[in-house]
Amino acid sequence: MRTYFYLCMIFFVFLTSCSWFETKEEKTAEELRVEGLEEYEKGNYKNAIEAFEDLKDWYPFSKYASLAELKIADAYYQMEEYEDAVFAYEEFENLHPRNEKTPYAVYQIAKCYFIQVDTVDRDQTPAQKALDTYNRFIKYYPDSEFIPQAIEERDQCMKSLAGNELYVALFYYKTGHYKAALYRFQSLISDYPDVGMHKQALEYIVLCEEAIKKSKSEEKPASENKPVNEEKS
Repeated sequence: MRTYFYLCMIFFVFLTSCSWFETKEEKTAEELRVEGLEEYEKGNYKNAIEAFEDLKDWYPFSKYASLAELKIADAYYQMEEYEDAVFAYEEFENLHPRNEKTPYAVYQIAKCYFIQVDTVDRDQTPAQKALDTYNRFIKYYPDSEFIPQAIEERDQCMKSLAGNELYVALFYYKTGHYKAALYRFQSLISDYPDVGMHKQALEYIVLCEEAIKKSKSEEKPASENKPVNEEKS
């Protein structure tokens, strides 16, 4: 009886599993597209991702497959899961380099990084990645509708990076590391000449150079520091 019971349970699980797969596979590509879009519009992004993932996996050659790939990325973006969003947008770009939506995908990659830009005293990796992606976007898609916004956000990234450079330079100056500060102020001028910090950097370059000269003048050869009677003896 126990063996019979186990066999019945296994058979039941098998039928249930088959029924589950059949239920999911009954949906056509069109039905999955509609379901995914409806869930997305409702803000049910996880459900939307599930529907679009099914569409992409079950119907990889469907005319809706590229739509599903892009909407998966958009859903991750809306959920503020930017790492997953970047991965999905990059995958779309790599698979569809000539697609009409590819410029949008590249812009969204930059946007994902841009949103993560922190204050000037924090790590500027997101700002640098955003800047690099914006530059690539502006270079290759100059006619895109997102160009004005991309330029504005790119400039904000440059200000953040320049602000970080200034922050570090001032720290070095205030702690008496004048050579390191001088290098940072000079880099600020050469790398970010148009962000409104040029004048302040020049003023501190003069101060650094004066401080360096002063410290050198105060350094005397050992012979000059010996007492006169010691030299005569």
